[in-house]
Amino acid sequence: MKTRGFLKLLALLLALGMVAAACGDSDSESSETTVAAAAADADADADDSGLPDLGGRAVSVGVENAYLPFNYVPAGETEGQGWDYDAWREICRLLNCEVEFVVAGWPDVLDQVAQGEIDTAADGISITDDRKEVLDFSNAYMTVQQKFIVGLDDDRFASVDDVVNGDAIVGTQVGTTNFELAEELLGGDDRIDAYDQFGLAVQALIAGDVDAVIIDDAAGLGYIGENADKVTTIDEGLQSDPLGFIFELGSDLVEPVNAALAEMATSGFLDEIGRKFFGTSFTVTSDDIE
Repeated sequence: MKTRGFLKLLALLLALGMVAAACGDSDSESSETTVAAAAADADADADDSGLPDLGGRAVSVGVENAYLPFNYVPAGETEGQGWDYDAWREICRLLNCEVEFVVAGWPDVLDQVAQGEIDTAADGISITDDRKEVLDFSNAYMTVQQKFIVGLDDDRFASVDDVVNGDAIVGTQVGTTNFELAEELLGGDDRIDAYDQFGLAVQALIAGDVDAVIIDDAAGLGYIGENADKVTTIDEGLQSDPLGFIFELGSDLVEPVNAALAEMATSGFLDEIGRKFFGTSFTVTSDDIE
């Protein structure tokens, strides 16, 4: 992947260890406190590792399978891959549970989890105060920057101000914090085209149907990919978003999952999958998936 923001992103992700011990709030606890609380409060037996034991319980995890590099299905294959898949397989290995991935569209998956139809969801979901009113979140496992993508040869947009203060039409995905930020920056939705998937927004940019796209820099790497000769990223960040897994309010899975995430940070597993899916060796692009 050859985007201008890539090296900065990789350095940031690796420096953070691919995990934050809290959700970005000022009153969040340290990872050590979280692990202790999880061990004390989770209604499960502890194994030799000191982590909660879920006794082989099945845990359904909603994934979009269209959000590189978090979750996707390679062309010609049927099994999903990505950061979310590796992370949740490790979580269930640590907690003694059986992960069941469920394909769920965005933003419907938010309601499905809130109503208890799916246990949790992984899709690069931003932790926001509004969502906390109807969902519980795990501790943040990553922080991303929202940025503009523009045409590589489009000299109208050299900065964020050029996009915001002009008459640019901005594409993004419906029901995301990217869409909400676009509304805030552009003063409403008159200049916004919303798409069901981020990949469609990027294709609209390439086709000239929109002038810019707001996307998380982590996901943007996969969507730019082989289109690096057509689109590029404005380096200036728009907003930082902590990402977490979502659960039904009051779910007994939150504290065990937080304990597993803390262990994955300590063991280096989050660093490992960070390099795997956000490093230079990851070459899958939107052209390579179903």
